[in-house]
Amino acid sequence: MTTAHKTSSFQLIRRLLNFARPYWSGILLAAVMAIIMAPLSALLPYLTHIIVDDYIMKSDLKGLQLMSIYFIIILVLSTVIKYYFTILTNWIGQSVIKDLRVKVFKTILSFRLSYFDKTAVGTNTTRTINDLESINIVFSEGLITIVADILSLVMVLIAMFYTSVKLTFISLVSFPLLVLASYIFKEKVKDSFQRVRNEVARMNAFLQEHISGMKLVQIFTAERKTAERFKSINKEYTQANLDGIFYYAVFFPVVEIISAASLGFMIWWGAKGVISQDVTIGQLVAFPMFLNRLFQPVRMLADKFNTLQMGLIASQRVFQLLDAEETEPVKGNLVVEKLRGDIKFKEVDFEYNKGVPVLKKLSFEVKAGQSLAIVGNTGSGKTSIISTLSSLYPIQSGKIEIDGINIDQYDLSFLRSRMGTVLQDVFLFYGSIYDNISLKNDTISKSEIIEASKAIGAHDFIMNLPDGYEYIVSERGNNLSMGQRQLISFVRAWVYNPDILILDEATSSIDTHTEQIIQAAISRLIKGRTSIIIAHRLSTVRQADQILVLSNGEIKEKGTHEELLSQIDGLYYQLNQAQIQLAEF
Repeated sequence: MTTAHKTSSFQLIRRLLNFARPYWSGILLAAVMAIIMAPLSALLPYLTHIIVDDYIMKSDLKGLQLMSIYFIIILVLSTVIKYYFTILTNWIGQSVIKDLRVKVFKTILSFRLSYFDKTAVGTNTTRTINDLESINIVFSEGLITIVADILSLVMVLIAMFYTSVKLTFISLVSFPLLVLASYIFKEKVKDSFQRVRNEVARMNAFLQEHISGMKLVQIFTAERKTAERFKSINKEYTQANLDGIFYYAVFFPVVEIISAASLGFMIWWGAKGVISQDVTIGQLVAFPMFLNRLFQPVRMLADKFNTLQMGLIASQRVFQLLDAEETEPVKGNLVVEKLRGDIKFKEVDFEYNKGVPVLKKLSFEVKAGQSLAIVGNTGSGKTSIISTLSSLYPIQSGKIEIDGINIDQYDLSFLRSRMGTVLQDVFLFYGSIYDNISLKNDTISKSEIIEASKAIGAHDFIMNLPDGYEYIVSERGNNLSMGQRQLISFVRAWVYNPDILILDEATSSIDTHTEQIIQAAISRLIKGRTSIIIAHRLSTVRQADQILVLSNGEIKEKGTHEELLSQIDGLYYQLNQAQIQLAEF
């Protein structure tokens, strides 16, 4: 292990201990217990030596009875302290992990969307669950228990030397071999643990992705290929675990052999010592107990160091997430009572990937209370306008203003709370329809939701479901049709009463009959508030006050529906003709 690696490990331990600060009293109590357990561990074999030599060999039954009581008291005390020590260290570990898990999830919530574009869901799941559970071991089986084992080891050695120097040296003849075996085992298992953690993250990412996309897998009959890929990932994960098991399978028998050799040397020399009266019977009886208490901590220390190392590896991965520079920058803190809704894009340049422009010097204006429709072919930059307006992605240059104020000056949470968005791909959480509309906002009453549902035209279909508004929606709303999910998203936007309404392909997944139901509702919804409507269906945008036609991130045409149709050579006219032909076909 290099010095740099040691420094890194110490830094990780120091950061973990910072999270344990609220529980310092528990850590100090555990340290006190460890200090008490150390001499108790060595005291029982020493008492055995005294009992045999001073009481059994001298037939002192009264004294033997008293010493037996002491022996039982120490044994019970040691057991009780060990019990509470185990409970306390595990409580500390779980408490720290509870706090860390909250911090990790809050950090993930604060990340900008670009992070999720490039990071698999399973990777974050591994960080939040598997890696944090591994960190728990640092406290429950790592730092404090290692200190306790080392103290116990030192006290046993002191007691052994105090009981018999010669027997101690004979017993320790094979001890260097044990230390060497423990070191080799620690290094080998450390590499194995690292592989296991990497393979777990890889497997979680694969499972999350393919279980979520199972419908697509089955539609394209990709089950066999998916199973083969999983088989390969599973094989690597299994092999990493088997390598670790192999090292354990070799190490523990080796330790037993070394322990047996030490015991054999001790008995052989001790028996000769008893005959020559250099060793007492009590010493010979006590030393096997000493050796058991000596070799057990050493054997467990190697395993615990690996456990600690696994926890540190996991903590490094978690801290990398916490330290990732992916958090939305806190730029502004402006909060106003209400947004009027004046929107201006001034020479806005935007790109998802460096060097690949999506919006190019884009400039337009939407007056408060007006509706703006944006149309164009796929990839023209329509949704990117919405993403930048909501500050989901930062722009590279230019300026976006709402009510004459740069959006960077607004408090981000406030700004987004005043925008209502209905997306093409509606995401519904597992839970009731009521919860999916209110998003568990206690300020929104059920009567408001029912009123909004009636206005949108969703009330009838909701009431026809078992349990009505308490009907449980499955994950992603898979037990509802796309049209029903879309209607619920419209109700959600209505009850939040936004100052700016954004409809991003909001009717593309709705059949003609359902679209007719909600067109009137949309008219009421956009009345009196600034609205931006992105749509492929030109029938949705005809009533807009202004229409922008985008192509390759640039505005090619703008005007009303009638004005744009009058331009026979224009893109809007061509889009309209294409849709008419498609409808006729």
